[in-house]
Amino acid sequence: MSTPAPFQFPGIHPELKTLIALRGQAQRLNLAPRGRVLAIRSGGHLSRLRGRGMEFDEVRVYQPGDDPRHMDWRVTARSGIPHVKLFREERERPVWLLVDQSASLQFGSRVAFKSVIAAEVAAVLGWAAVERGDRVGGLVFDEQHQFYRQPAARNAGLLPLLERLCAAPRASSNGYSSVMAAATALARHLRPGSLLAVISDFAGIHAEHSAWLGQLTAGHEVVLILIYDPLEAVAPPPGRYLISDGRQQRELDVTRADQRRAYQQIFQHRLTTLQQLAQRHRAHLLQVATDQPVAATLAQGLGARLRTPR
Repeated sequence: MSTPAPFQFPGIHPELKTLIALRGQAQRLNLAPRGRVLAIRSGGHLSRLRGRGMEFDEVRVYQPGDDPRHMDWRVTARSGIPHVKLFREERERPVWLLVDQSASLQFGSRVAFKSVIAAEVAAVLGWAAVERGDRVGGLVFDEQHQFYRQPAARNAGLLPLLERLCAAPRASSNGYSSVMAAATALARHLRPGSLLAVISDFAGIHAEHSAWLGQLTAGHEVVLILIYDPLEAVAPPPGRYLISDGRQQRELDVTRADQRRAYQQIFQHRLTTLQQLAQRHRAHLLQVATDQPVAATLAQGLGARLRTPR
């Protein structure tokens, strides 16, 4: 019997039929914009942001809680009564998926590699946006490759991203060294009012290097989705373990208690850094472990996102 090709082993590489089948689970997700809404959309949901793609709709009397930036000073001066402008946004809201497939995600001790779970997270979020009538686009990247897709309606934006997630690597050298570099590049394409999901294990994240997140949250709603393996968060039982990245082999020694603490502090430091960055830049942070059901975990996390005030 011949040995299966690497991409045929379940859990090691995303499968297109699986990503498409996740559409049925996406209906439980709520991607409605967060916070109080002022601008009225002509599509399936409301938007709280003003920017390009917004059309003037009408003027009404100011009400407590309205954004002062929307004041119509001419009407206010003429009538002596404060008035605000209402805007109608174009029909669909752009939803962007930034999907990390770099080397640090090619790992998994339960169920699937982190890269596969990242692809499934992107699929569920993308299908949820499609079901709402939003346009979907994004960027899939690793250290050697990248694939950019402008947001498009229905399946035209999402399916090429899913196909690229499942495709075999191609000869290239124009990838991104980190999720921070990819996010900085993608920020140039975002339009105000977009929803961006950054799906990564955020390896190498630093609290002092946060300009990339500030760029993303300037006029956009950002959801950071941390993909991790349970073995990263909790040290294995005491002992010595041989580990390999497919090229090199090393020994992991966690026989002593201090070694186990140091091991777990690595992941805890990354999580704490992400929590601080999310709080500082008003992004929302979700955590998805490789042994958790993707759709249910996202539904719970996105529900908390809507309950959290801006």
